Amino acid sequence: MSCCPSADKSINMIPIVLASVLIASALGCGTPSIEPLTSRVVNGEDAKPHSWPWQISLQYERDGEWRHTCGGSLIAANWVMTAAHCINSKLSYRVMVGKHNLVEEEVGSKAILPENFFVNSKWNPIFVALGNDIALIKLSEPVTLSDHVQLACIPPAGTILSNLYPCYITGWGRLYTGGPIADNLQQALMPVADHATCSQPDWWGIALRTTMVCAGGDGIVAGCNGDSGGPLNCKNSENVWEVHGIASFVSGLGCNYKKKPTVFTRVSAYNDWIDKVMVNH
Repeated sequence: MSCCPSADKSINMIPIVLASVLIASALGCGTPSIEPLTSRVVNGEDAKPHSWPWQISLQYERDGEWRHTCGGSLIAANWVMTAAHCINSKLSYRVMVGKHNLVEEEVGSKAILPENFFVNSKWNPIFVALGNDIALIKLSEPVTLSDHVQLACIPPAGTILSNLYPCYITGWGRLYTGGPIADNLQQALMPVADHATCSQPDWWGIALRTTMVCAGGDGIVAGCNGDSGGPLNCKNSENVWEVHGIASFVSGLGCNYKKKPTVFTRVSAYNDWIDKVMVNH
């Protein structure tokens, strides 16, 4: 991990960062030009191309080839939000924006190199269940927003979704336990399992923190390897999509296991941390 810039450099950059955030806010978020297909399919389906325009593919380089490893959400013109466990300081990464199919050349998609990574200081890779599985990636250049590339909205601090609130997981993760990575971006309906439900002894029990949110748990659909870091997309009362979760972990028993829903970092528990990182860097 790169260390933080000096105090003087950080102070000099604040007006630029704030301007970037304000411009991004003015351009709007969470309202895709291509409306998602919000079907009731719960076992996964191809998303309508570019209907989740804040979804990114985080890729690492090995033997001269770029490989998808995690998802993420574009939250400002030069910032991506993903999971802390997706970041390995020994690897070289790039962020792909505007993608639908990972194996085809697509108009409007672009690879952007990261400038820096900021992993939550309380993240402990040995004890994933402690939470704080969140990281921000500062891009080396701002993206150009378009119909295919747009910003995600972050919910207000402290927002808690009700039980069975309809949300959608999106990503290119494995189609099933041990299966292949998806070529096309997938989506699936994943209703929220509230904390009272998901913390029951035969669900996740005491492993579930209040800084987490569960979705799924029916044994039919769940996040899988490669979905990590990607968004849990939920529409608010004003018909704006918000990213309420960052895919964090699933059961060691497999991706689709009853009463072991996918666990996400609850984004609304980290608004202050997100703001502080973006303003200071």
